[in-house]
Amino acid sequence: MAHIDMPDTQRANRRFVKSAMAAPLLTADHEHELAQRWRENGDEAALHELVSAYIRLVVATASRFRNYGLPIGDLVQEGNIGLMQAAARFEPQRNIRFATYATWWIRSAMQDFVLRNWSIVRTGTTSAHKSLFFNLRRLRARIERHGAATGTGAMTDAVRRRIATELKVEVGDVEQMESRLASDRSLNTPISEDGETDWQDLLADERPSPEETVQARHDGAARARWLRDALAYLSPRERRIITERRLRDESSTLQSLGNNLGISKERVRQIEHQALAKLKQRLTALAGSPEQMGLLPA
Repeated sequence: MAHIDMPDTQRANRRFVKSAMAAPLLTADHEHELAQRWRENGDEAALHELVSAYIRLVVATASRFRNYGLPIGDLVQEGNIGLMQAAARFEPQRNIRFATYATWWIRSAMQDFVLRNWSIVRTGTTSAHKSLFFNLRRLRARIERHGAATGTGAMTDAVRRRIATELKVEVGDVEQMESRLASDRSLNTPISEDGETDWQDLLADERPSPEETVQARHDGAARARWLRDALAYLSPRERRIITERRLRDESSTLQSLGNNLGISKERVRQIEHQALAKLKQRLTALAGSPEQMGLLPA
């Protein structure tokens, strides 16, 4: 799904990138000092200086994901979230640079964003799917350059097994992602270059037609009227038992009805059976077969 940045957004993005690239680089000692001040004292000024120096890393990472058709500004925003997560978790006493630690968080945040927004259909949530989404095409191209291509456009079983081995995933995951990446397309995509018909124009509408909707409403009203008339044909006790046993979302048990009515559950069962027979007789007289009309179970 392609996203197009508006001119104002593009200008704002350029200003942001220019500002990020102008931020001074940090020496290892100063970076360590800032990280300690933030972690030990909650010094927000130190945090601001630390992350501002590495927004250039966010911008550089975002540029590597722009081929997925998502706005560069959105990618940078997600990367900034990853940068802040890295700052919150960074332990300055460890002998590594903050940039090395933050790179993983920035890339992970952007990858998750791409997976969520690359298509309106969820691409995958497992680590295997994530690895395949970002590496399948690159690995396939590399393997096929070394002689495994079929010339038909289809991936061979040998290529799938090689990819599964290199990425440490199941072959079934490779097949699933291959199909997913090959078949995904926007419903607004034209069927042909010179045509005006989109793919969505060929989708069958599975909703009921207006005639079916009106007929269903008419039939439902008729069935409700017949059922009311048939229930009026029963005694009050029979009507209560049928209502409690057959016309509630959660039906009452024979035992609970028997306790409420002061009779045994076997007697409730007998009355229910007799009432159903009377209902069927009355509904048959009103509408024909009650089973075919959906008024009683067959």
